[in-house]
Amino acid sequence: MNRDQEISVPLPTIRRLPMYFSLLEKAAQENQTSISSSQLAAALGLEPIQVRKDLAAIGVTGQPRLGFPLAELIQAIERFLGWDNVTDAFIIGAGHLGTALAGYQGFEKHGLNVVALFDNDPRKVGQTIHGKQVLHIDKLGNLANRMHVHIAILTVPAEVAVSTAQLAVEAGIQAIWNFTPTKLTVPEGIILERVDLVASLAVLSSKLAARLRPAETTTPTQETQA
Repeated sequence: MNRDQEISVPLPTIRRLPMYFSLLEKAAQENQTSISSSQLAAALGLEPIQVRKDLAAIGVTGQPRLGFPLAELIQAIERFLGWDNVTDAFIIGAGHLGTALAGYQGFEKHGLNVVALFDNDPRKVGQTIHGKQVLHIDKLGNLANRMHVHIAILTVPAEVAVSTAQLAVEAGIQAIWNFTPTKLTVPEGIILERVDLVASLAVLSSKLAARLRPAETTTPTQETQA
C-alpha cells in the first residue's frame, strides 16, 4: 500500500482496526485459520459490509464462503498501523499520568517503546520510573536527534502544554500524542493526536447521570383530575 492510500483511509476505519486486531488475536489463540466479516461484525456490533470496507481500505479482501486468512489479516493490520516495527518515544511530563503511561506494557505490543521521560522538576530528574530514566527537559533536543526519536507523549500541566509542544517541535519531534486538556496548534507537517480525557469522562458521566436520574413525575392539577 502506498502513502496516498494510507492517507485516504478514513479515521473511523483506523480507530476500528485495533478492535479487529484484538478479536483476530483471540481467534488465532483458539487455532482458527480464517474468520468471516460476519463474525467480526457480530462481535463489534457492526454491519458485515462495513467490516469488508474497512479491511479493503488496508488492502485485504476475503473470499466468498472462506472469509479472511487470519494470519494474513493480522499481518496487514500490524503493518498498516506500524505495530510490526517498534518505534521509540519520549514521555514529556513525569507526573502521575506520565508515570502510569511509562509503566503500561501494552505499548510495546503495539509498536511503541518508551525510552525515557523528561521533566523540569529537580525532584524528579534523575529518578528511574518503570526502568526509564527521568531526564531534564533541556536534554530533549540533543537526545531526540541522537536517538532518532520522533514521537513525544505530552503529559505536562495544561499551562505549559503550548510551550512544551513548541520545544518538542524545535527538538525535531514529528508526532505529538497530546494527553493534556490544552488544544494545541502545531506547524504543518507535525502529526498531532489529542486524547481528551475530560471530554470522554463528560460523555461517560452524562450517560450514567441520565440512567440514574429518576423519571420526572408531574402532579396532576385539579382541572386534569376533574
